[in-house]
Amino acid sequence: MKEKKRNEGEPRKSRRREERQEGNRAEIPQELPEDVLVGRNAVLEALRSGRGINKLLVADGDREGSVVEILAMAKERGVVVQAVERARIEAVAGGMRHQGVLAYVAPVAYAEVEDMLKRAEERGEEPFLLLLDELEDPHNLGALMRTADAMGIHGILVPKRRSVPLNATVAKTSAGAVEYVPVARIGNVVQTLKSLKEKGFWVAGADMEGKVCYEADLTGPLVLVVGSEGKGMARLTKETCDFLVQIPMSGRINSLNASVAGSILMYEVMRQRGGSKDQGRGVALASC
Repeated sequence: MKEKKRNEGEPRKSRRREERQEGNRAEIPQELPEDVLVGRNAVLEALRSGRGINKLLVADGDREGSVVEILAMAKERGVVVQAVERARIEAVAGGMRHQGVLAYVAPVAYAEVEDMLKRAEERGEEPFLLLLDELEDPHNLGALMRTADAMGIHGILVPKRRSVPLNATVAKTSAGAVEYVPVARIGNVVQTLKSLKEKGFWVAGADMEGKVCYEADLTGPLVLVVGSEGKGMARLTKETCDFLVQIPMSGRINSLNASVAGSILMYEVMRQRGGSKDQGRGVALASC
């Protein structure tokens, strides 16, 4: 009988040990994604250092202590802030002590449009900017950054909302171009385009209704606008463009991937401008 009791008790002990082990595993913090910072001090230092921040999440009701300073600095820098339930932050933080604050950060600092214009001036070139209207796929952004670097683009503009930000996936897909191509986050796309027009820019939008790209004049200060995957440019953005350009196609497929279309049009701009100043460099094909 005693032996039987020991055998019956053994499974219960095993279950208790397993439950304790599972509980201990749950307490071990998970590794954070590369583009996430948690905790008030970490986020505050990122804001102070000027690091690129894509979005800031703050737990509902947390408006005391250093959170006040964080929100003030975020507003000053134009960072998108969202008030969310604490559970949402905890789900991303994976057990890390977050203090109700979490930030999605960029792999590099964002630039300003004025920095891009200065870059063109220093090179003695007509400024050429690429504006991505509500592009959502980070792989497309990374691929466009690779081409932008190869074509000598002075900078890329992306909206703060409804558009993919710089993140770890973009950085990896860009194959290092994220370090060399300035990216600026803008507020209202239409207002930004109108402001650039006042500075002497022409705005060309990629659209199937436009004229063939090699028949359009793409020299001079230029903003090339590429729309989102599938929908293209927003209506107001399209109406703000000075003219539209298309890529002639003879196959049965009537559209191209956003990064492919943007790359072809960037090359056409460079071709019309006489090519790169560094004529000794050719194109090397490499895997992504």
